[in-house]
Amino acid sequence: MELSQLQSFIEAANSGSFRGAARAMYLSQPSLSGRIRALERELRTPLFHRLGRGVRLTEAGEAFRPFVEQALETLDHGKEAVRNTQESQRRTITIGSARIIGTYILPPTLERFQRRYPGVAARIRTGRSSDVIEMVANGVVDIGLSRGLDHPEVFSIHLYDEPIVLATYPDHPFAERGYAYIWEVARQPLILYDPSSTYFLLINQACREAGIVPQIETMLDNIEATKRMVALGLGISFLPHSAILTEIEQGTLRYIELKGDQHVHLPTHVLVRRAQHYSAPLLDFLRLLRDIYGCDVSELVES
Repeated sequence: MELSQLQSFIEAANSGSFRGAARAMYLSQPSLSGRIRALERELRTPLFHRLGRGVRLTEAGEAFRPFVEQALETLDHGKEAVRNTQESQRRTITIGSARIIGTYILPPTLERFQRRYPGVAARIRTGRSSDVIEMVANGVVDIGLSRGLDHPEVFSIHLYDEPIVLATYPDHPFAERGYAYIWEVARQPLILYDPSSTYFLLINQACREAGIVPQIETMLDNIEATKRMVALGLGISFLPHSAILTEIEQGTLRYIELKGDQHVHLPTHVLVRRAQHYSAPLLDFLRLLRDIYGCDVSELVES
């Protein structure tokens, strides 16, 4: 049973004439008649009385008609749902982001994006950098923002380097002079977060290179809780610079310059799946990142 047969059946039933139905469907009358005969053969019963100048439904045809009308209506609803989904996808971008980037970097970037491209909806999914790269590789998101990781199915573009800075509470001795040496940090109670993160690994690496063992007082899994504990004077911390801008402005945290060569930066990358279709919103977002950060997206976006 084919869709064209059902459509021809309803058109003939409505018009009361094979000739009129054929004309309405831009078919020859033999073509339409052939569809009706094929449908009747499959159902093993006549659906129309063939009259001299027209046709009329048989009892079987009358019984069959409401089900065909319902099926065609349901199919139309299905087509409309697909069209709506396609239109939504054309005007939607799904972004996967590492948590810190998603909390402190992505919001102002999205604000600029939506001002430049109004009407584009953004859906955000956050996780660890390893989660984000898997989201990109599996097509769960259109684009990812995370720390640099390698994956054979993902193309990575360097975006910027996030400085990790030493933060203290306002009355800390380091805050009075505005700087500290790495060996002095080793004598202070240190508050860190997320020991499985790239952030934590880079801080440990910097400490090893400086020949010190940090005195980790508290380990947390939440950066906001870490900032709160530092502000209360329970210790000091290394934190992403973007994460403490508000607290510095409010005066609840102080940024301390770290003397020496031990400077930690978190590389941040744009991730896209290789050989994927780049929708218009995705290309627009890549262009915005290029304009804000100066990143080289020439392999993906034509100027």
